Amino acid sequence: MTDARLRHGRASLAVSFFAQGMAFALLVTRIPAIQDQYGISDGLLPVFLAAVPILAGAGSVCTEQLIKRVRPSVVLRFAQPAVLLALLGAGAGGQMWQAALSLGAFGLSVGALDASMNMLGVSLQRTYGRSIMLGFHASYSLGGIGGASLAWVGAHWHQSLLVSYLPVVAVLLPVCLVASRWYVDGEPAGEVAPGAAAVAGGKPVVFRLLLPLCLVMSFAYIGDSTVSNWSAKYLQDTLGSSEQLSTVPYNVYMVTTLLGRAAGDFGVRRFGAAAVVRFGTVLAAAGFGVVAVAPGPWVGMAGFTLLGFGLCVIVPQTFAAAGRLFPDSSDAAVARLNIFNYVGFLVGSPLVGALGDAWSYRGAMLVPMVLVLLTLVYARSFGSAGARYGGGHERPRTVDVG
Repeated sequence: MTDARLRHGRASLAVSFFAQGMAFALLVTRIPAIQDQYGISDGLLPVFLAAVPILAGAGSVCTEQLIKRVRPSVVLRFAQPAVLLALLGAGAGGQMWQAALSLGAFGLSVGALDASMNMLGVSLQRTYGRSIMLGFHASYSLGGIGGASLAWVGAHWHQSLLVSYLPVVAVLLPVCLVASRWYVDGEPAGEVAPGAAAVAGGKPVVFRLLLPLCLVMSFAYIGDSTVSNWSAKYLQDTLGSSEQLSTVPYNVYMVTTLLGRAAGDFGVRRFGAAAVVRFGTVLAAAGFGVVAVAPGPWVGMAGFTLLGFGLCVIVPQTFAAAGRLFPDSSDAAVARLNIFNYVGFLVGSPLVGALGDAWSYRGAMLVPMVLVLLTLVYARSFGSAGARYGGGHERPRTVDVG
């Protein structure tokens, strides 16, 4: 495989991550507008919100079966336009059934999209022979910041959902279709690193061996959903901030995830994946601790800043670790692991809300802190101390692939 083709494949996949980050942010940040447009009651809204990650998990399961027949790049080529069109559909309707249809299609297609994107990222990293996975997720964070910013503009100027979504879809859809021409599925595992071969042995995915990484994925997304769903309420109701200031923590969190992921691949190459994950885990736990004891909103925002820098490295490295653990079945491992992304999302927000109502929101912040800290127990699953790219060593580079 030529170095030019690898560079094109890497750039096109980064475009896909960016578009997905923007589409997802545009959906989740305009939930109140979707509720008003379709007349969804407060009692029914949690059903719609829970259905999306449940269907996304089903989409990931379907993707695991699809890749037995077609390459992940083919799945991604069709899933990404489906996500964008489902987003547009969510903004264009007015009947309850239209909301159910659009959000259902969004959930199923986003599960296939997340799974296939990360499959390509893992296989492309293996072909590169060095850590590049965090860079893809940095593109996702950048798209999320862009989407959230556009959503703020739409809400500020009281734009309809269709007016907000249509220009974005009109730009991203052709860009993604063009970029999909250069997707690269990566090379077969070939020679497996000694540590990985001893664990996987070229056999199909064994869930018992994948379970530690599944738990880490869930813990990470419990932490992430806590920030996305509760940071504004916590700052305003518990720490006494203004309404305007309460919107800042999530934006800061997204910016720090972007910065942390942009620099994270260099950390993996220098110190190894396990060391980076350990450092990120401790930093994220410290962030939750600061948030829990913060005397005021500015200290609370400092805690959310630490959280962003810590949590941002865990998810990309968990996908990469699954690929190393099952080098001959990495696509199936990634699809199965991706389901626990949605498990964490489903558990995190209701868990913190229930504990906050029954106990206190300060105390509730300690629960995701403890769960994230459990990642340290499973740090060995991310590779040996000497791992730089992930297969036990960083392969020597014979050509410059960017």
